[in-house]
Amino acid sequence: MQGMMMQRPLLISDILTYASEAHPEAEIISARTEGDLHRQTYPQTSRRVAQLAHALTAMGVQLGDRIATLAWNGHRHYELYFAISGIGAICHTINPRLSAEQLIYIVNHAEDRVIFVDTTFVPILEAVQAQLPQDLTYVVMTDRAHMPANTLNALCYEELLEGHPEHFDWPEFPEDTAAGLCYTSGTTGNPKGALYSHRSTVLQALMVVLAQGSAFPDGAKVLPVVPLFHVNAWGLPYVAALAGLSLVMPGAHLDGPSLFTLMDAEKVYSAWGVPTVWMGLLAEIKAQGRTPEGFSDVLVGGSAAPRSMIETFENLGVNVGHAWGMTEMSPIGTHGSMPAYVRRMPFEKRVDMKAKQGRRVFGVEMKIVDDTGTRLPHDGKTAGELFVRGNTVISGYFRNPDASSGAMDAEGWFGTGDIATIDPTGFLSIQDRSKDLIKSGGEWISSIDLENAAMSHPAIANCAAIAMPHPKWDERPVLIAVAATADRPTLEELHAHMAEHFAKWQMPDDLIWIESLPLTATGKTSKLTLRQNFEGYQLPDLR
Repeated sequence: MQGMMMQRPLLISDILTYASEAHPEAEIISARTEGDLHRQTYPQTSRRVAQLAHALTAMGVQLGDRIATLAWNGHRHYELYFAISGIGAICHTINPRLSAEQLIYIVNHAEDRVIFVDTTFVPILEAVQAQLPQDLTYVVMTDRAHMPANTLNALCYEELLEGHPEHFDWPEFPEDTAAGLCYTSGTTGNPKGALYSHRSTVLQALMVVLAQGSAFPDGAKVLPVVPLFHVNAWGLPYVAALAGLSLVMPGAHLDGPSLFTLMDAEKVYSAWGVPTVWMGLLAEIKAQGRTPEGFSDVLVGGSAAPRSMIETFENLGVNVGHAWGMTEMSPIGTHGSMPAYVRRMPFEKRVDMKAKQGRRVFGVEMKIVDDTGTRLPHDGKTAGELFVRGNTVISGYFRNPDASSGAMDAEGWFGTGDIATIDPTGFLSIQDRSKDLIKSGGEWISSIDLENAAMSHPAIANCAAIAMPHPKWDERPVLIAVAATADRPTLEELHAHMAEHFAKWQMPDDLIWIESLPLTATGKTSKLTLRQNFEGYQLPDLR
């Protein structure tokens, strides 16, 4: 027997409609490429989104068309999120940090019809225009006064909106209609597309609101450093609208001093981003001798947060939420909100728990398996490859059957490529990416554990552990480090600092200093680039 309840489709357009009614005073505050700080409420945003939807319809955009964006975090990019999906088209966010080759590939692979671009990135498109679809329409996201000279024959965003009605009757369609498209950063092979639906996007937003409630006090401001061009800024544009948060958009200014100034002026309560960004902010906090006014909560994801970073924030009175996820998961799979028994723990043990990757959000299931696919116990000790499934997890890659078949197991679970443990209370601990584990003498060494221990040394600003080939031990770890001070520790001094946590055979065989670590398009350390850069390097005992 079925229940006797109405069934309405879960649609993204309803999120903004709700925010306009329920949270009329909350704002979208944007540091724009024009150089000013722009403010508008959700009701004002809703009216501009309606105008944009009419403009897109007038351009002939139809259900299922891919409409691309190449833009920073700002109110116009936010408007595109809702207008494109609201009319049934697909918002394809492009990462401007991709190589020209990757950008050309994904625009052609997606068959984008229109691309909206911030003034900053116009030269990028001009350089590759000849290799993009010839019928592609370009729109520069600014007003006429700030339109740059260009060879794209581009339209002006603000002129596109002019004269259109400020109300739009949003259409209804099945909730599994595609809404967003985000490509992986393509560290191996071509980027792969994750195609999100209205249903998956709405459910992800609801799941995050439920999981991260402590980050969303009524009337608070949240700053997404995580970009709108990567996995929907971890769903925060939709989460904020549901929770009544004001969004503070930093635009192109992501350095520590700029973030500090903006957060301090706007009294940002919570900020979301990857560890490399927070290193810059912490350096500015140290220089200023204080935290930005009102700053009380930080969500760290994208890569494992060093324990020393978590400890520093907590000592400053800033609550750390350590989350984990993937592009293929919409992306948040775990949250860092601590249960009461953890909050009662002594400081050191509490930080130990926060250094883990948190617990799964409702709606995401997890399992770990061995090399044969056999499930392993969730005992907090046994490590295996992590697989996930749920309504916000992809069932395959966009127009890529080969990659799709290789990503899923026989039971329909998605293989993350992470090696992890899960304890009986559900805490996930990522040991490493399977491709980044170091196998020495038949035993595994976690590069993440080495990095976290080394990062606790005050003279090390950032570091990465990579494997180097060895004729006897197969591989040995080497630490590539960026100095925080002029006084750099020797390898022996670093070993002494790490000795409490590692056996002698697990210690790095060499310590190499460089000016900065290479980053991927999503702001993570690129170990692939490091391995390429140090190809041919010889370990000390082999020289």
